[in-house]
Formats: sequence, C-alpha cells, structure tokens
Amino acid sequence: MQNAYFRLENVQGGFGVHLFAPKDGGEKINVQELINYLDNQKISYNLSVVKVAAESGEDKVVSLSEGECPKVDESYSYMASQDGMLAVAKFIPASSTGNRLSYDEFVKDMSFRGIRYGLQEKILKQHFEGDGMYGIQIPVARGLKPRHGADASIEYYFNTELSAHPEPNEDGSVDYFNLNLINHCKEGDLLARLIPEDPGDYGMTIQGSKIKPRDVKHMSLRFGNNILLSEDRKELYSKVNGHVMLVGGEVFVSNVYQVENVDNSTGNITYEGSVLVTGVVNAGFEVHATGSVTVNGVVEGALIEAGGDITIARGMKGMGNGVLRAGGNVASKFIENATVEAGGYIDTESILHSNVQAGSDIKVTGKKGFIVGGRVQAESGVEVRTLGAVMGADTIIEVGVNPKLKTEYFALQKEVAEIVRTIKNAQPIIQNFTEKKAKGARFTAEQVEYVKKNIELIDQKKVELTKKSERMKEIDAETSVTKAASVVVTGEVYPGTTIIIGDVSMKVQNSYKYCRFERIEGNVKMRPL
Repeated sequence: MQNAYFRLENVQGGFGVHLFAPKDGGEKINVQELINYLDNQKISYNLSVVKVAAESGEDKVVSLSEGECPKVDESYSYMASQDGMLAVAKFIPASSTGNRLSYDEFVKDMSFRGIRYGLQEKILKQHFEGDGMYGIQIPVARGLKPRHGADASIEYYFNTELSAHPEPNEDGSVDYFNLNLINHCKEGDLLARLIPEDPGDYGMTIQGSKIKPRDVKHMSLRFGNNILLSEDRKELYSKVNGHVMLVGGEVFVSNVYQVENVDNSTGNITYEGSVLVTGVVNAGFEVHATGSVTVNGVVEGALIEAGGDITIARGMKGMGNGVLRAGGNVASKFIENATVEAGGYIDTESILHSNVQAGSDIKVTGKKGFIVGGRVQAESGVEVRTLGAVMGADTIIEVGVNPKLKTEYFALQKEVAEIVRTIKNAQPIIQNFTEKKAKGARFTAEQVEYVKKNIELIDQKKVELTKKSERMKEIDAETSVTKAASVVVTGEVYPGTTIIIGDVSMKVQNSYKYCRFERIEGNVKMRPL
C-alpha cells in the first residue's frame, strides 16, 4: 500500500505539479496540504482544477505556469505528541530542479527541535538513502516507556487461612475437641520467604526527560520468638518444634502454654503464643493470647482475647459479662448471655440472648441449633436450625456488611462531628484577632500565644479530619452489600425476628419453615429452601 503524493516538475511549455496516484488502497492526496504547499511557494494555480485533479485519485500532471520549474528543495511537516513519546515527519519531495534533504541535515533539524533521544535511524536512512518515502507519516523519534516494577511480596509455607469448620458426629452433635486447626512445624522448617520489590526502570521522552516508573511497595519479614532469620534477611526458619501462625502480618512460632484451670491459682493470663486450658475459665478472669485459645471445659463470665482462634469445648456461659474476642474463628458448644466477636467464622450449637459478630459466617447447627434473643451479625451469612422463639423474644439477625467496619464507621462519624465542632469553635477566635489587629489593636504575648495555639489546633484538626474522612470513604467502598449474603433456616423461624441485609430489613410476622432470606430488588424476601 502506498499513499498518493505530489511533486513540482517541468512540463511541456512550463512547469506543473505531478500528482502521483495511491496504490493498493492507499490514501488520496490531502487537498489542503497541496494548496498550502503551493501558497507557501507563492505559485499561482487554478483552485478548482487542482481540487478536482487531487480528489480524482488518479496519476495526473496539472500545468501551473510557463517558464522553468522553481527550485524547491525537499521539505517535511513535523509533529510531536504531547506526552513526548513520539515524533513523526511527512516528507514532500524536491521539485525536479531542487535538491534532496540529507540525513545529516535532518538530524541537525531534529536537534534544533529539541530531540535528544530515540531517533529512528533505520527508517530515516531507508528514506534518505533510497528513493524516499512520501505521502506517509514516518516515525522519526520514539520515547522509551518506563518499565513498571512489582511490589514486594511474602510467600508463606504454611496455611495462613485456617477455616475448617468442626465436623459433626453421627448423632448430630459437634466435636469441639478435635478441630485440627493448628499448623504444626518442626525445627529447621522454612516458614516464609520474602520476594523483594522490583523498582522497575526509568523511561525517556524524545526530549530527553526521564519518566519515573510507578512507586512499588517495600516489605520486610516480621516475626516473633523461636524464629531464625537468614543472613540475606529473606527467609524465616523455625527454631523449635511447635506450631506456626500468622497474626497481623507477623509470623509466630510457639509451644502451647497449658494450665488446668484459670482461677485464683493462675490469675489472669497474658501469653505471646497459644493457650490451652484443660479445665474451666472461671468468672471474672481474663485470658489474652497472641495465638489461639483452647478451653476443654466451660467459660463462665470471663474475658478471652485471641489473635487467632478461640475454641470452647463445653460452651460459653457469659452471665451477662462474658466476652470472646478472636482475630480468627470462634467454635463453642453454646453461647449464652455473652458478647462474641470473631474475625472469621463462628460455629456453635446455640446462641441465647447474646451479642455475636462474625467477619465471615455463623453456623448454629447440631442437635439444638437455635438462636433466641440478642443480636447476631455476620458478613457473608447465617445458617441456623431454629430462629427466634414461640414467645416472640426480640431476635435480630444482620448479614451483608462486615460488623467491625460498620462499628468503626459509626465511631468515625462521631469523631468527625467532634473535630468539625472544635474547628468551628476555634475559628471565631482567630477571626476576631485578625480584625482587631487590622484596626491597630495591640496584644499581650499571652494573647498572641493563645491565638497561635488555636491556629495550630485548627491545622492539626484539619489533618485529622482529612485522614478520618478518607478512612470513611474506604469503609464505604469496602462495605458494599455482599451479594451472596443470606440467612438460612433449616428448621423454623418465629415471629418477632428481624432480618437485616445491608441497609434493608424485614420483621418476620408469621412462622416459616425451611426457608432462606435474601436481598432481592432492594428488599428482604423469603424463599423456600
């Protein structure tokens, strides 16, 4: 394919412009480009004749004037992209009496135009050393795009997302003793490997300006006791036989701290690792662990806080004061009159008059499988056998939004309102000071210092306001309703139960069996299983 082009030539009785026809589907001559060329050379012409000839797309010679053909050297039009990554030229051949432009002359022109990088020597020499490439835009300089690198990452050689639910027994009960939720490790085991960030490579515009690749994320290995860091600081190995877990981005290896009961003989327990209680945790005591907490007996009105999972084989009798707070999952025989928060799932046989929150799902199955009273919240869904009670105990089930993020959002709303109030209270002080100063009033050093402190306070509060507002926007984006969120009732749901999915709710008015509650077309609706 070849585009059409034109050239001034001697013809019989004078000179004219030779219009070379396009070939193999090439483009016709740009009429305006031809007219501009003739005008620039101050050559007279018949506009209608030139236009008709050019638009015909045929090989023609249009006679222009008597006398010798003007000496017009080879020229070109030039255009550079705004981003500085490409420059193109369209060459116009010399007249039959003119001279061709040389490669060296063109290179000097490019230098004068500020081209410092990416000159396309091969195609330019092909033009200048051959018959010339006319009628097309030739790339004469190309910039170099930056090579974007990659963020650092960490490969973990153990399961970082333990989420297996307790297995049911043949009789319908659930085994809370053998959950198999621990990552065992041996001395010398490779636990994690750091893959450093790739910073990428700078690019270059045709004007010679560097183009920075995008910023990449730096990471480092974070770890606790009983771990060996390799000399190149890229690998973690276990120093002991034990179990490994990932808590808040930090790798822990520890043996389990074991006690019979948590009572007056032990006092409150705080441990960097996991805790095993073979007996009971008595009312009023606390257990804090960076790893997991396992209780083979009952927890009575106590506080248990774990970075990992909490497992209670005989159940949680909260007595109105009991609290379970887990970064991972919570598995308990039953939950009664307690507050429970889990970053992952919650699995139990019954929930009675409790405030329960799960970052993923809640399953209340087994022989009893009921939720009566209180508030139960889960991001992805709730599955329960019996929901509510015949006597109509107020029971609220909420799914579709991460409860922790929702709580954080409401707290941020209050904080933002307080910051705005503080700024509004401080602004009149500064305005009053400014107005009096403009009128020539004098102030004591204490008064000036007081105003300075208020100015600093406003600046500080504005920074806080920006950060908190940005966090609220992040939460807004993260708390869009989970499409698959639902409440599944495998038995019966009683009147007096409220189902909330995202920002819509439904008050159950009648008893239903074997049903599912979902958000459909902006409403909570019940469907059969």
